[in-house]
Amino acid sequence: MARDTHSIVKMSRREGYALHPKAHKALVKRTTPPGQQGNGRRPAKASQYSLQLREKQKVKRLYGLLEKQFSNLMKEASRVPGQSGQVLLQFLERRLDNVIYRAGFAPSRRAARQLATHGHFTLNGVRVDVPSIRVKEGDKIVIRDASKNTEYFKKLDDVSPAPSATPAWLKVDRKKFAVTVVGMPTRDDAEPEISEQLIVEYYSR
Repeated sequence: MARDTHSIVKMSRREGYALHPKAHKALVKRTTPPGQQGNGRRPAKASQYSLQLREKQKVKRLYGLLEKQFSNLMKEASRVPGQSGQVLLQFLERRLDNVIYRAGFAPSRRAARQLATHGHFTLNGVRVDVPSIRVKEGDKIVIRDASKNTEYFKKLDDVSPAPSATPAWLKVDRKKFAVTVVGMPTRDDAEPEISEQLIVEYYSR
């Protein structure tokens, strides 16, 4: 299965945005882009195309998609009634790996993707290993019984503490290692720093 293996910290510095929890400290220490010439680059006024490209790259990397995956998702979103940018974000939020992350079963989307790929979860009682599966209202995601006995899930509160808040469209039962989709995500459920209109403009060129 294809995946992006680039350093998440370097990508975060390139985008000027923490794409992973561990990137926050790195951005505080080094705010310049990666590379030998990073410190010597003069800030220049970014073109509209540059802004669109960087926003597309930021969101693509934030959710862990490859270029073709992201492009196809944008095409699908543009065919759905409504604002294409918001539909795109809803599709991204509904990915199985993102749900696992939002529910607090993984400390990052990358970790959630790995858990999903290794088949640690069932979707409506069926074992799944495809992190891009899009959930719908009424779906129930549960950690497999066999996986509950692994060191990771035995120490879940240490490796991935329960988040201070979970999205209203998800109902999480941490004791039963289960999450139920009770609604659909809204624009407010995605990161507020995302400018989805720039992404729409990028693909509309």
